Amino acid sequence: MRQVIVSSAAAALLLGSAISMPAQERSLAHKGRVVIPDSSIERPEDIGYRMHTNTRIFVPADRAKFGAEPNGLALPDVAGLTPAGPPFPGYAFETPASIACLYGLVAKVAGCNPNTFKTNPTGGTKAIGIVDAYDYPTAMADLNAFSTQFGLPTVTASTFKVVFAGGTGGCAGSDPGNNPGWEGEQALDIDMAHAMSPKAKIFLVEAASNSLTDLLVAEDCATKLVAAAGGGEISNSWGGSEFSTETSNDSDFVHSGIVYFASTGDTSGTEWPSVSTNVVAAGGTTIRRVNSGATLGNFIAEAAWEDGGGGLSLYEPRPSYQSVLPAASHRFVPDVSSDANPNTGVWVYDNNPSGGCCWYVYGGTSVASPTWSGIVNRAGHFAASSAAELTTIYTAYGTAATYAADYNDITTGFCSFYDANLAVVNWDVCTGVGSPKTYVGK
Repeated sequence: MRQVIVSSAAAALLLGSAISMPAQERSLAHKGRVVIPDSSIERPEDIGYRMHTNTRIFVPADRAKFGAEPNGLALPDVAGLTPAGPPFPGYAFETPASIACLYGLVAKVAGCNPNTFKTNPTGGTKAIGIVDAYDYPTAMADLNAFSTQFGLPTVTASTFKVVFAGGTGGCAGSDPGNNPGWEGEQALDIDMAHAMSPKAKIFLVEAASNSLTDLLVAEDCATKLVAAAGGGEISNSWGGSEFSTETSNDSDFVHSGIVYFASTGDTSGTEWPSVSTNVVAAGGTTIRRVNSGATLGNFIAEAAWEDGGGGLSLYEPRPSYQSVLPAASHRFVPDVSSDANPNTGVWVYDNNPSGGCCWYVYGGTSVASPTWSGIVNRAGHFAASSAAELTTIYTAYGTAATYAADYNDITTGFCSFYDANLAVVNWDVCTGVGSPKTYVGK
């Protein structure tokens, strides 16, 4: 199996040690390589105590033509290149407009080509909370660079706020310092949430560390901020392997007027908090596109992502809203899915202290959680709780005509240990009920 090794000390802080390339990601090996940030690697001693990000980065092989530093990860924002940012010639990674086209959030055109289609989502209201760990010092500037490149509204101090979690009341912490891997996660999260709901207020709530204790303090802080803004959504792209006492923390994801989302993880099996009965679990898909020739970038089909998390929870009881699914004693995940494969990843802007500046291609189910949060915010229905949102999802699934109108049923691809599970007609453990189709029922 091909190994990905990053030699520079700075990049090693972001990437960790040698990383294996999963089977589904070998198809673009001649175009680049997929790397896993150190922040996304779970160690045995972490389980139940420290959480990890759910990100992977696609690093193009021919970055040298853009003047990129050989051991970095980013494609720079090159002043002499037209355009100075994506879409770059020869690539077809996802943009805000291409995602919106794929999922019927704007008027669709044939191919939904990210290199030519430019119609972005509009609207959004109330608030979206993003919970992550450590500080992202250039968050607002980077989000505005992303927004300018893709023609989205820029944010201001009144529409975007960074909050250090901790202290009295949970929102009075101090600067937790920077972690390059978690910074990349935060860049991805705020870019995708803003892309899908550009008028919603964003609270980026930064935990003092990636410990479960600190992240739950940040969750409570985000809950207070979003509730005070009139309600909305909270996205959690982090997680960890399930642990026996996890259900005691599920109450942190319950508040009137707020819907909580979490990524299902980037390895076979299940992760908490996505398995919480109080959270909408967002899994991953692959966006298949033409990879050469005159039609480079045209959409072919959407499939399951082999490495997306999913399955039957070890500890969370079966919720009533999943009564339409196959009989089981515990909760199934994912509930829903969207693009997550790094080979079909999304453009993200991050002036990262280790990976370099400026443009990254991110994948992982960390893409799905903020994407879904933004889509549900923009839909404007504002469910009373996660349970209410999940009831809407599974009620739609239980009626054939409604299901066909509200979701893209993913019926190709596979996932899980030994690639044992297939994406099939209707719900499956690879993609849940499927990916979004318009704003209806969201």
